[in-house]
Amino acid sequence: MAKPDLSVEISGIKLRNPVMTASGTFGYGKEFSDYLDLEKIGAIITKGLSLRPKAGNPTPRIVETPGGMLNAIGLQNVGIDAFIGEKLPFLRTVDTPVIVNLYGNTLEEYGELAEKLDRLPEVAGLEVNISCPNVKQGGIVFGTDPNAAAEVVGLVRRSTSKPLIIKLSPNVTDVVRMADACVSAGADALSLINTLPGWPLICRSAARFLPI
Repeated sequence: MAKPDLSVEISGIKLRNPVMTASGTFGYGKEFSDYLDLEKIGAIITKGLSLRPKAGNPTPRIVETPGGMLNAIGLQNVGIDAFIGEKLPFLRTVDTPVIVNLYGNTLEEYGELAEKLDRLPEVAGLEVNISCPNVKQGGIVFGTDPNAAAEVVGLVRRSTSKPLIIKLSPNVTDVVRMADACVSAGADALSLINTLPGWPLICRSAARFLPI
């Protein structure tokens, strides 16, 4: 019996199947290579990258609750330069599209990251995390303001010719409005959605570890 054709295409990125890793849960790919064949999934989406390395929050930063799990990783990552020098060589050996997640605290950081990644033929596309504080605008989150989100998307769009996926925030009253703003500014696809916020006080164990 012939195997079913599960191939899909997202904004020009051809995938053998629609199974993609979620950014932040899969490291940079190599970490899971002992547990599954990376060439059997549709795409590898990397852990979010920033311009400079980030240590993230101090441990403990993951807590089990009766209703699931709370985490406060703090966007820990190796930074774009270490990714290119240390992580990308392994990804070149895997015949699976690589989509790089990126984030910045300012418009300029988003643009610089996009420019660096645009030069890498091994990167099939970019996933942009817009759920980050906008330092220059008093802590406003790009992902909760349509105009701010459109600014980010527009700048990244001008900085790269690669397919552009925008990872939307769940912390909005009208996600459709946010989606429309991103698409109008140049997004090729949307990722729904970033991590849902938790309430640490829903259980005593969580309250002991995670700040309010």
